[in-house]
Amino acid sequence: MLSNIPKYRRYGVNMPARHTGLDDLDLKILRLVHERPRTGLLEIARLLGVARGTVQARLDRMTSDGVITDFGPNLSPKALGHPVQAFTTLEVEQASRADISARLAAIPELLEAHIVTGPGDVWCRIAGRDHEHIQRVIDRMLTIEGVRRSTTVITLSTVVPYRVLPLAEQALFRDTARDTFQDTT
Repeated sequence: MLSNIPKYRRYGVNMPARHTGLDDLDLKILRLVHERPRTGLLEIARLLGVARGTVQARLDRMTSDGVITDFGPNLSPKALGHPVQAFTTLEVEQASRADISARLAAIPELLEAHIVTGPGDVWCRIAGRDHEHIQRVIDRMLTIEGVRRSTTVITLSTVVPYRVLPLAEQALFRDTARDTFQDTT
């Protein structure tokens, strides 16, 4: 019967509850990993004044929780010879979405695609060497069975690059404010 009981419970030791959500240390770790992706764990620990094992455990937890989805590297389409980006909205036959998605995934210039609400059905971000290349990519997308039409806009410049760190900062601030409010009531 004892084999069914975890060892720490057999000996009367209470394990701490698993940390969930983000706290200030998590955010500091995320900020450092984001701003200095080549910095090692030992250096991050030194900069934050905590043990290396603490940093490793926090990164492991945030990875298993899905907060951290990858560790890069982030590639630049421009540096890879594709400086022109465009956003294309496709109107598709709803019954063909799965097949259309698979065919879209086979197009290397397609950076991402999302099913959306509104006048279109699938929103795509594509990259090309020049405007003519963008046109060929769109033409290839239009040959996919079930794609009815497309609407495309070319990007002129990036005002705010893709980012998630401000969202994490906001979530921490919101959670901290909520906890403070609950403590005073």
